[in-house]
Amino acid sequence: MSTPLAERIRPKSLDSYISQQHLVGANGALTMQLKTGTLSSLIFWGPPGTGKTTLASIIATTSDRPFYTLSAIDSGVAAVREVINKAKQSDSLFTTKNPILFIDEIHRFSKSQQDSLLGAVEKGWITLIGATTENPSFEVIPALLSRCQVYVLEPFSKEDLEQLLQRAIKEDSLLNEKKITLKETEALIRLSGGDARKLLNILELVVLSEEEKNVTVTNDMVLQKAQKNTVLYDKTGEQHYDIISAFIKSIRGSDPNAAVYWLARMIEGGEDVKFIARRLVILASEDIGMANPTALVLANTTFQAVTTIGYPEARIILSQCAIYLATSPKSNASYKAIKLAQGLVRQTGDLSVPLSIRNAPTKLMKQLGYGKNYEYAHDYEGNFVPHEFLPEEIVGTSFYTPGNNAKENNLKAYLTNLWQNKYQF
Repeated sequence: MSTPLAERIRPKSLDSYISQQHLVGANGALTMQLKTGTLSSLIFWGPPGTGKTTLASIIATTSDRPFYTLSAIDSGVAAVREVINKAKQSDSLFTTKNPILFIDEIHRFSKSQQDSLLGAVEKGWITLIGATTENPSFEVIPALLSRCQVYVLEPFSKEDLEQLLQRAIKEDSLLNEKKITLKETEALIRLSGGDARKLLNILELVVLSEEEKNVTVTNDMVLQKAQKNTVLYDKTGEQHYDIISAFIKSIRGSDPNAAVYWLARMIEGGEDVKFIARRLVILASEDIGMANPTALVLANTTFQAVTTIGYPEARIILSQCAIYLATSPKSNASYKAIKLAQGLVRQTGDLSVPLSIRNAPTKLMKQLGYGKNYEYAHDYEGNFVPHEFLPEEIVGTSFYTPGNNAKENNLKAYLTNLWQNKYQF
């Protein structure tokens, strides 16, 4: 079988690398590191098909270092240690340039597997390059994350993808056997979901399935030849985002039936259980919030449970959580409150903390008035006293406006009774 087109035209240098100019442009972060020879361990975070593996390979070639690769899907602790031992032996021959260990899908490594990398990274036996499609803040252990620079790879723009198509037609020897005209590219780009690897594979499928030497690529041709070969749910492409959007909107719209349907679509498509659960945690706070604070507790518990259990049983827990959130009263008051507060902070800058509520651990601070006239709420009836807690410039500003639901209507009455006319609740 022929090597896939995406592999055949994989860039070998930064000059031929498309996109990610913030990393590989003239003043890009990686460009500067390669120029100075001070390459640190790093993690590439970005959508599938944005060139993470290619960048790692280019870095190894450009810096003239030994290059070892592992896939987190099929590599255990033993495999990691074996590569580290090889790297240590190679390192004795390269005193100024330690070997590079590239780990694809590092987010799939367990805690113990990630722990096995720490010593080698810390001692400089290897320079680690990890690739992940998931937020490393959640998927990489803090000890390892603190030893790596995280670089975000942006999705390819339409112009980037069209440039990639043109390069493939121009440079690939197999495609050069045909005379190809790209009349339309919208279907190619849409079906690829922005994944460069998938884009090139679809192009190759469409072009090589034509018997004629002259091939004019149109949207209709692409849809006719490629769509039937495209997975109904592509967890790394456009459907990934469309279906999670439909799932969230169904829950926000209090439709448990639609929520379960879109959940089933994701489960059948092999979606990452933690991705689904994480979105439920966010929704529980953003769209339900104070209308039912227990929703966040249940969603967080769901995340912990499905992470431990995994498929297939996790589907039952996800279903229960989705139905609970869909049938819960809704409020986005907490979301709106922090958004308003952040907007005001950006507008007004670092306003001074009132002296009365500043901490006063030293004698000098007390002499300067820190903590003076602070009224301790528990010394007053009802554990409340109308003290001033906001900076002088924004006194009386309201950020939190309770939503119109049973829980927050009670909160509104309670807060209005406490603060009288100071805030508009």
